[in-house]
Amino acid sequence: MTPSGISRRSFVGLAAGVALRAQTSQEKGREIVDKTIYALGGDGFRFLQTRMEQGRAYSFYREQISGLSFAHFYTKYTPEGELQRQTFGKKQDDVVLLSPTAGWEITYKGAKALTDERVKQFRETMLLDVFYILRARINEPGMTFESRGIDVVENQPVEVVDVFDADNRNVTLYIHSSTWLPVKQRFQRWDPIIKDRREEVTRYTKYRNAGNGVMWPHDTQRERDGEKIYEMYSEKVVVGQDLSDDMFRLPAGVTILKK
Repeated sequence: MTPSGISRRSFVGLAAGVALRAQTSQEKGREIVDKTIYALGGDGFRFLQTRMEQGRAYSFYREQISGLSFAHFYTKYTPEGELQRQTFGKKQDDVVLLSPTAGWEITYKGAKALTDERVKQFRETMLLDVFYILRARINEPGMTFESRGIDVVENQPVEVVDVFDADNRNVTLYIHSSTWLPVKQRFQRWDPIIKDRREEVTRYTKYRNAGNGVMWPHDTQRERDGEKIYEMYSEKVVVGQDLSDDMFRLPAGVTILKK
């Protein structure tokens, strides 16, 4: 008997029950993502202002390379979401500007507004991106993180976490069990063209220090419905640069082309 008069077997069972109640799947999920934020750079990651990526962007069609371009991606974080300037070619003369509410493609001919569907897709992808979730949405009302246990993905031990927001969006994260860095993410989105749901999977590898202790993947691969569609191999990633607001606006006097 224990000093309180409870049998040892009952005491062990009671202790196990208390431990089980002490950490729910949501509490475990939050613990995992907190470790991930720390592994990504802690406050250096949480308070990111800008990011620049330079490398080679590949597009694929039916698992075969259909395009290759030298690419520079400039990202500025604002309370409303990410602003992106994507430039392609050695001279960076083909430009795409993206925000959660508008998008433009700029060439030597002028600027053409991107379709509403393209802008919506950018916004939805941003909202479900693991790095955006952990940096900007983690304390958003209605955001929950639920642990689904351990697994092996890409021959790596991972913790699986389901993320849900107040609008019932869902993304599944696969976090390395020892480095605590994101290995993969998966979500589904509605495609109005085919009138069906499509599954998008993104893999992250080759993490390096991008400055201020922030770890960032230098190889990002994306699949849609099981087929590889995109890869960005970054030769250089730098955070904290001073990027002017003008970089993310249409140039003064640019010719506006019809859609």
